[in-house]
Amino acid sequence: MLETELLHPPLLAALAAAGHGDHIVIADANFPLRTATDRSVDVVHLNLRPGLVGVLDVLEPVLRAVPVEAATFMASPDGAEVEAHHDYRRALGPDVAIDVVDRWAFYDWTRAAGVAVVVVTGDQRLCANVVLTVGVRTA
Repeated sequence: MLETELLHPPLLAALAAAGHGDHIVIADANFPLRTATDRSVDVVHLNLRPGLVGVLDVLEPVLRAVPVEAATFMASPDGAEVEAHHDYRRALGPDVAIDVVDRWAFYDWTRAAGVAVVVVTGDQRLCANVVLTVGVRTA
């Protein structure tokens, strides 16, 4: 019996297998899963229907389960502010380094070696994707 609020078995297994420096991608419903990731990466599908489950719904319990040292957000192609990023910054807190990169640089991140898992959500907000870099567990 787990005492954590994160109960999804495949996601827990993928997070448990991730180590320092590995990446966790939490993707919105528009994310091009097969062209923007390596096919060998574990994928957890939480996209039950449009709008359910959202990126923030996944981000919050993941942050309580895994130490995170950095996050990378996808910038809007038109340079507009991405509303979702406000929620992510609040959830991540002041100690997590945050970078915002354009769509193509973001896809370079998601295709790179070191991606431990991609979590696909039903989040319909544009550019609501985030890559988390796993930090170090402290005593």
